Parts: sequence; C-alpha cells; structure tokens
Amino acid sequence: GLLRRKAGAEAELIGQSAAINLVRHSVERVAPTNSRVLITGPAGSGKEIVARMVHKLSRRADGRFVVVNCATMQPERMEVELFGTETADGRDENPARVGTFEKAHNGTLFLDEVSEITPSTQVKLLRVLQEGEYTMVGGRTALRTNVRIIAATHRDLRQLVSRGQFREDLFYRLNVVPLRLPPLRERSEDIPALVTHFLAMTAEEGLPIKNIHGAAINRLKAHEWPGNV
Repeated sequence: GLLRRKAGAEAELIGQSAAINLVRHSVERVAPTNSRVLITGPAGSGKEIVARMVHKLSRRADGRFVVVNCATMQPERMEVELFGTETADGRDENPARVGTFEKAHNGTLFLDEVSEITPSTQVKLLRVLQEGEYTMVGGRTALRTNVRIIAATHRDLRQLVSRGQFREDLFYRLNVVPLRLPPLRERSEDIPALVTHFLAMTAEEGLPIKNIHGAAINRLKAHEWPGNV
C-alpha cells in the first residue's frame, strides 16, 4: 500500500510484498538522477505518493513539488495552466498568469493523468522536454525552464499511441524510467501492514486503538479492493 501521512507532505511505502519492495527499490535508485519517470497503475494505487517520494529523495527536494491533474483541466485552459499568460501592453484588463512550469522551476512537476493532454498541448509539451524552453500564451519570448517531469496515468499509453491519440515521440520522452504500481488485489500480503497503519492514524485522531481478529484480516485479504488503497 502507498500512503501519505495526513500531517504533512511525507510519503512512504507501506508493505513488504515483493511488488512494493520492487517499487521502493526503483524509487530509491531513480530519485537522485534527473531522469523523467512515468508511473502507471489503476486509480487509488498511489501514483502521486510515489511521485512525491521521488521528489523527496531527489536533488530537487528543496524545490517545489507542483501537481497538475490533466483530467480535471478544461481543454481550452490547459496551455494557460501549464505555460501561463503575459500581456503585450501591460494593461490591467488582462493580467499575467503564472503557469505551472514557472511555479515548478528548479523543482518537480507532476503531470497526473497525462494521457488526457490535448493534441495541441502535446506538441508544446514535447518542445519543453526537447529544448527546455516554452512560450507563454500570448507571449513571444522563449523562457528557459529547469523542471523534472514525473507523469502518471491509469491508461495504456502504448495503446493510445497505436490509435493515434497520443504522440509516440512524447511517450518515449516521458517513459524514460517506467514504474508500475500493481492493484491492491495483487499484493494482499500488504493488507496487515495497511491495517496497522490505518489503526495508528485513527489513534492519532483520538480514537481508541482496536485489535483486528485474524479472521477479519483473512476476509480483508480476500477482498477484491476495486478502489485499491
């Protein structure tokens, strides 16, 4: 299981299954590098938690960790959110807007559900990855950026590439280091550790500590967990 503690931004991997140990090892190995990471896995499996761990263990840990949920952005606003806007005449009627690339400068930008980025924005994102620069919406000056990109999706990007719905060159630029998070039903041996963790969290909120009967643990381990962690 992958959880973020409620009291702050600390992220941790909960569990000792082979799958979790593999993810943990991969995170520790790739975090100090500046490589881009593509995290795949079903909803609720903890993709953002892994992204935060990569950032926390990286050389950019003192920089900002900025999250962009591409699935919730309106298509016509996507480029504004990513690249920001500037005014040609400096009038207050159209104030400049800071984009997430500028906010994440010298830090990490997490593109959640990157599969939902529009085709036109895919082209501009590819330029950022290739050239390290972008242009604000309505602007003319190319701006340099120093951002580590971590992307995530629950969809099969290779399949979207084959359908022509996602650029192949962008996929390979993002998929430098792939990390797959399995669904919870594939790592039921992590359930006892998750139960212990959640009980500790409820105790921190002032609720009495309870013990879980072994039969209940077995029942939990047999559950399909469609929502994952």
